[in-house]
Amino acid sequence: MRSDLILKYCLDNFEGAVLTESWGEKGIFYNPDRALKRGVYILTVKEKDGDNDKSSMLDRDQIYRVNLGVRRNTFVKLFKDIPKRPKKGGVVDMDYDFFSLDCILPHPVYAWMSWICVLNPSDQTFERLKPYIDEAYEYAKEKFKKKKL
Repeated sequence: MRSDLILKYCLDNFEGAVLTESWGEKGIFYNPDRALKRGVYILTVKEKDGDNDKSSMLDRDQIYRVNLGVRRNTFVKLFKDIPKRPKKGGVVDMDYDFFSLDCILPHPVYAWMSWICVLNPSDQTFERLKPYIDEAYEYAKEKFKKKKL
């Protein structure tokens, strides 16, 4: 699965979704009519390491990571616990191989915020990820409403 197809899927299927590029990643935000400066994250695609996130070795050739935030209860169902926030530049204390390709994993830095990720998802894994992307979209819409109040 190519990263541009994942972004296109989100833009084609989620009303109010917009693409924003910053901090070395491409983000899909919920921001109907661009009512907020940035909107609310639905999903990001990160293609290179950053100063505070080298946890997946994204500087390997043709490696990218899809990241999205799910509800806390969904994260707990998937991974049992919410980890503590790591120190700046650190990785969450969870027993996962954050270099693994094509596996739904806790996000190595933002798992404490109930974020999940996949490095280079196959078509099959992307299909398994779609319900979580749907959830991230619905969750972003809820957060957006609160920001608009």
